[in-house]
Amino acid sequence: MRRFLAACLLLLLAGCGDKAKDLYDTAQLEEKQNNRPHATKLYRQIVEEHPDSPYANPAKTRLAELEKAR
Repeated sequence: MRRFLAACLLLLLAGCGDKAKDLYDTAQLEEKQNNRPHATKLYRQIVEEHPDSPYANPAKTRLAELEKAR
């Protein structure tokens, strides 16, 4: 039974990507395409939903820079 549960857990985790990284990459792309409102929204989502992610601080920095550029 333990093996079965471990295998199920492993399969579940294998399907999980790094959501914060995906959001950050998309926000970067949106910035390059001059879609700053969407990029801002994505950076904010990273900060709020993934505060412990390694992408949270870079997202905060980009948010501050985008806010300053307004």
